[in-house]
Amino acid sequence: MQLHSFFNSSTSYRVRIALALKGLSYEYLPVNLRKQEQRDAGYVAKNPSAGVPLLVDGDTQLSQSLAIIDYLDATHPEPRLIPAGTLARARVLELSDAISCDIHPVNNMRILRYLQEVLGATDEQKTAWYHHWIREGLTAVEALLARHGHGAYCFGDAPTLADCCLVPQVANAQRMGCDLSAYPRILRIHEHCGAQPAFQQAAPARQPDFSL
Repeated sequence: MQLHSFFNSSTSYRVRIALALKGLSYEYLPVNLRKQEQRDAGYVAKNPSAGVPLLVDGDTQLSQSLAIIDYLDATHPEPRLIPAGTLARARVLELSDAISCDIHPVNNMRILRYLQEVLGATDEQKTAWYHHWIREGLTAVEALLARHGHGAYCFGDAPTLADCCLVPQVANAQRMGCDLSAYPRILRIHEHCGAQPAFQQAAPARQPDFSL
């Protein structure tokens, strides 16, 4: 397998966690989002979304992190990251979607770049935008964990897709200087995950294209 990735991309980070948890080896192919390499014609021909990650597995090419992780769960089912049980599956997807649909899309690099380069937002306005959506989103995630979460991870004593989504989002929020003190459950899970080898292996600082 090959993974087109950027070290600081939270969506790529999700997939790296899933691959590490499943013990799957792959070739890391960096795509520098800061240099807009995702918009190169050759890359867009492979991934019309012009983003990362992109997983290549033989003749299969898949973009979109949650679709990739679902594919990995189907092709390499141990350990399972999306539960088979109806309600357990729904709870994991509910929390994962709260991050991947409500928080990430409005705070990713291309949105922040558009705010400044096209709409003329200042650095202060960009930061205020980012912090606002982190508060909105993580308040909901914390409430979902209070209502349904349990165990060392989001849902029990084994990681799921929810943890694959949560850890990168917290890492981004910390990097952007967000105050996360109102989210003790989120921080506890993030700290626990950070002590596990698979999560450490997937971390941005461990990637071959890492730069400050």
